[in-house]
This record gives sequence, C-alpha cells and structure tokens, in this order.
Amino acid sequence: MGEKFDITIVADNEEIGYINIEEAVSEIKRIEKLMSSWDKESETSEINRNAGIKPVKVSVELFKLIERANQISEITDGAFDITFSGLDKIWKFDGSMKYKPTKEQIKQSVSKVGYRKIILNEDDHSVFLQLKGMKIGLGAIAKGYAADKAKELMVEKQVRAGVINASGDLTTWGTKATGEKWLIGIANPLSKDKIFSWLPVLESSVATSESYDKFISFDGKKYSHILDPRSGLPTTGINSVSVFSKTAEWSDALATAIFVLGLDSGMALINQIKGTEVIIVDDNNKMHKSSGILFD
Repeated sequence: MGEKFDITIVADNEEIGYINIEEAVSEIKRIEKLMSSWDKESETSEINRNAGIKPVKVSVELFKLIERANQISEITDGAFDITFSGLDKIWKFDGSMKYKPTKEQIKQSVSKVGYRKIILNEDDHSVFLQLKGMKIGLGAIAKGYAADKAKELMVEKQVRAGVINASGDLTTWGTKATGEKWLIGIANPLSKDKIFSWLPVLESSVATSESYDKFISFDGKKYSHILDPRSGLPTTGINSVSVFSKTAEWSDALATAIFVLGLDSGMALINQIKGTEVIIVDDNNKMHKSSGILFD
C-alpha cells in the first residue's frame, strides 16, 4: 500500500511473538494484493481497466469495502470519494507550479470523479465504473482496513494485546505488558517533533491526515495537497486532523473527509457521530477538539 506498517504485540516469549507478527504481515500483504491499485493483478486494477466497458465481479470482501466507502461518501456529502483517483493531476506540490490552473482546467479535472457513478450489483458482487477513464483508489480507507484485519486475526489467535500502526493510522487492543493503557502522543502544533499531550487508547483506533509540509502558496494563501474531490480545489484552513474511533478503517476515511469539509463542518459532523472524536489543528496552529477529548 506504499506505507510502512509497524506491528507491536504482547507475547509470552519472543519466538511466539515473531510468529504472530509474521501472520499479521501476511494478512496485510493479502489485502494489498486484493485492493492495491498499484498492483496490476489486483481486483481494483481490474475494475479500473474496465471502466466504461463492463462490470467486474469481485470478492465479497472488496465489494463490501467499496459499499462502505460509498456510505461514507453519502455521510460526508462527497468529501470522501474513492473515485478521486480519476482527478487530473493539474496541481503540483513539488515547488514547480508558478500559476494556478484555470477554472476550465479545474472543472475538467473532476469530470471523471463522483462516487454515484460507481454501480454496485449485490446479486453477483460486480462493480462498474460508468465512465471511461474513471478510477477508484482505496488508499484512504484500505490502509485502515488492513490494520483492522491484522488486529482481528491477532485477537482470533488469542494474542492478548498489541498495536498495528499503518504510518500513523493505528489500532490497538489489550494493554501493555505492565497493564498500562497504550498511549498516543498528540504533536505540538507549534513544533511537530514535540508532544503536546498523551492520550490513552483502549480497544480503539486513531488516524491522522496532515499537510504541514506538502502545500503551495498563492497570493499569501496556503493550499494543502489534499484535494476536494467535488471541486478539484486544494483544501485550505487545516494543518492536521486526527480521528479517534473503534476502527482504523472508519478513522482513516473520516480524517480525509474532515480535511475536505473544513473546521466547522468537520467538527459538526463528528459531534453527531457516537463513539467518534477528533482533534483538528487549523492553519494558524490552533487546536480544536470534539467534546469527548479530555485534555486541557
């Protein structure tokens, strides 16, 4: 999935621990082979190759994930959208851009984007992308899903505790060997290398989207590398979003969506969802937290 996974488990001895970690790694690799759009043999790549041509029958596992992704698109009014992969790459965040794209270029860039153009057939578990050139990319949800599945496997095997960390999207179960809760450090907005506060994470997950380093500026305004799939415009106003919930999949997808929705709409959404909390750092490095986050 193009990301680094760190796996920590609590085991009776080192040998058993490494056996369990290898099994977790195998599960993550299995999901990658199934869902990565970078792998030409994956079911996701097959769907993309047949966009505008024909439906593709896929595994129940992938079908259900795409179905859940579309439900998140509905909840977030399209701020989360797995068809974002079809966006034309007109924005560059490597320092090479001298001018903003034109309105026409921006409008054209989203012409192949829209989750409602994904046709799902429950009867044969087929997926059809209506337009030629459409693409789906599961990067903003599959990473969390893979972490959840690795955790699920470990729990089934009665591994009593651990952490699966997919490059900042992590899920936990049990407690440390000492009996203490797992802790996640919240970065200080004014200095990313310093911890502002430690939060206990018990049987839950957290995912972070950030744009401290990848952005461009025009006329003194900062534009993030995270694009709004509805408009084709870069997001503004937020530096980072951390979402806390029961599953890494849910946290992963919502962190991206809130970046797009912005501070007010994103916070309003989270405050309506039971069991889900958020910390948002705006582009003035001011921290905002939902009602269930308990630190001063």
